[in-house]
Amino acid sequence: MVSNTQSGRDIEGYIVDPGDWNQELAKQLASEEGLELGEDYWQILGFMREYWLEHRIAPDVRHVIEYLANEQGYDKKHAKKHLFNLFPYGYVKQACKIAGMQRPRAWSTG
Repeated sequence: MVSNTQSGRDIEGYIVDPGDWNQELAKQLASEEGLELGEDYWQILGFMREYWLEHRIAPDVRHVIEYLANEQGYDKKHAKKHLFNLFPYGYVKQACKIAGMQRPRAWSTG
């Protein structure tokens, strides 16, 4: 993966340093993905950012599904469906990118 140091993003558009993330950048990244961020998105992005700040790694999709199940009252099946309705091109491709996570090398996308 080649880094573009001028933009702070890699060749696929992921942030190189998650510490550079802010809400304006999230809006820009979402727009590039054809998404407009509403409250449901911000709740998920907020959880992902808090997880990153605590653990210094992107949360796996199962952590986000568990968050939705616990905090939003969804059963896990509905939580997963809700997540993928918001991010139809996938957790890694859209949610991780918009939340300012580095491109994960490889893990389950749920």
